[in-house]
Amino acid sequence: MKDQIVKYTKKLIQDKTAIPDSIRFYALDDEVIASREDAWKPVFESVLAELNVVGLLLAQPALPFADYLIAKAGDRERRIYPRDSETKTFLHDIPFIRKEEIDEKMIMPACLVVNHDIPFIRKEEIDGGLPRKIAAVLRERKGLVIEGVGFVSSGTVTLEQAYIIYSSIFHATFIKYLYDLLETGFSLPGEREVFYNFRESRPTAPDVNSLRFRQGPLMERSEILDEIAVVGRYTVETGLVDSFFGNISYFSDGIVYISQTGASLDGLDGFIDPVPMDNSSTYGITASSELPVHRRIYETTDCRTVLHGHPKFSIIISMLCDKRAVCEIVDCGKNCPETRMFGDIPIVAGEIGVGGIAKNVPPVVREFGRALVFGHGAFCVGRNDFKEAFTELARMEEACSTGYFRLLRQRLDAV
Repeated sequence: MKDQIVKYTKKLIQDKTAIPDSIRFYALDDEVIASREDAWKPVFESVLAELNVVGLLLAQPALPFADYLIAKAGDRERRIYPRDSETKTFLHDIPFIRKEEIDEKMIMPACLVVNHDIPFIRKEEIDGGLPRKIAAVLRERKGLVIEGVGFVSSGTVTLEQAYIIYSSIFHATFIKYLYDLLETGFSLPGEREVFYNFRESRPTAPDVNSLRFRQGPLMERSEILDEIAVVGRYTVETGLVDSFFGNISYFSDGIVYISQTGASLDGLDGFIDPVPMDNSSTYGITASSELPVHRRIYETTDCRTVLHGHPKFSIIISMLCDKRAVCEIVDCGKNCPETRMFGDIPIVAGEIGVGGIAKNVPPVVREFGRALVFGHGAFCVGRNDFKEAFTELARMEEACSTGYFRLLRQRLDAV
């Protein structure tokens, strides 16, 4: 357990999704193992005592976007409703606890760690309502937001699950806040300044030429597996996607080598399945759920590589449509029949599955070499190796990032 705590603490720091000093893991072994022995430990010992899980994670996100969403929500709201299709599918919604619902002293530890203060929580406060509030929410959902404190996520079987849920909440609140900002603008004290600091400090587009790609076509199985793992790691290390937000494959000699479902893109060694196109093996059972899309792309194009990722700005741009106010379609992500364009980037709709994006994406990829799916992410391809697909994914996210800030500036100027 201690090794897992160290591993996922490092990943949160590398992902730049959590303030390092705020990260606290609590794992249930023979006793509760805590990454920090402080005032929060008895709180989460009480939570663990009420739940059938192996671990919990508490961390303050590196960006305050979730707190801004809560501050802008109606007084009766108790949930954040994601806009991206991935989070809507797997988290449905994100419950939150407002800061006024808990004692102010309970807020202090997570908020003040960056200033190295040493707050305390009295025993009577631990025995009070916060642990029960947290446990009640986690019986229904796998994670929540405590306003002014951070994200709490649970791992039913592994600490990795708590890390994934935390990452999913960060991903969802990032996308929803920036999307909503195009409609609401700035309305909170200090919000504009925080946003501009975020804009100026965000990572620059990766220098593709500084990365090493094997020149294809790749023929040896070992070479293919190694290159998939390397390129998967590139997508995370360069900040294009978060660990669990995408999948990758290579097609050779009738076999689709594809990352497994739930596999981390920066940890694919041993988690790549060789799936025959003729379904002559059962490897497809553990393969990525996007296998039907990859398979159909290989059936209808001469490409050998497919890289699918969920870059945040690309997802935001995919959900913007000038026709929404006059369109009668209710579920745009599922039912929009159009192929819209953002510059030279085609955007399509469709559900995950054979009848959805597996039907809509391949024809667009065949024509453009790429496709952006409404609320879901990008599919980029390469003829022989991964450099072309990776370059296109990076180019798409940079174009969407630049486009987003341009649109925001235009809409703020119009107010």
